[in-house]
Amino acid sequence: MPADLEQLLAPGYLDGLEQRTLPELRAMRVACQEVETGLSLLRRVVQGHLDIVGLEVERRASGSDPGDREELLARLPELLADRTAGSGPGRLASLMAPESIDPALEAELVALVGPGVVDAAGLDGDALQALAAGLAALETAVSDRRRAMFGRIDALQEEITRRYRSGDASVDALLS
Repeated sequence: MPADLEQLLAPGYLDGLEQRTLPELRAMRVACQEVETGLSLLRRVVQGHLDIVGLEVERRASGSDPGDREELLARLPELLADRTAGSGPGRLASLMAPESIDPALEAELVALVGPGVVDAAGLDGDALQALAAGLAALETAVSDRRRAMFGRIDALQEEITRRYRSGDASVDALLS
């Protein structure tokens, strides 16, 4: 069963790492990595919706017909191609597909855009601005949780590494 995001982010989750066994530490790290992978995917989906909304805002500001879905669709490949590299240093995902995405955050996204791709061209100006603000807030919330998850992964990895460096754990034990 996938780990619960709020449980992993609870204030005392990392308490007592020194007393945990190495298998427990590894299991905790894997749970955090699985949740982070789900957050990463959700963040990318939110950013895609945000890019579409931003493109529609830009199109309207340049005088394009607000209801022209064909023009919006024609520009999507160029828009979405701009996201091939992240802005930060990034991390190589150890898991390529998440077991699950946090249901509360996923529900927030669905409440904003519906179950499919956002229909930015079909919204009036006020609704488009409200959607942009909601998506930006959700992206921030997901990014904040993702950064917190990286902090937990790093803390767990540091404890595992400390044990190998200090001799409390042995590489030989991994091979047997």
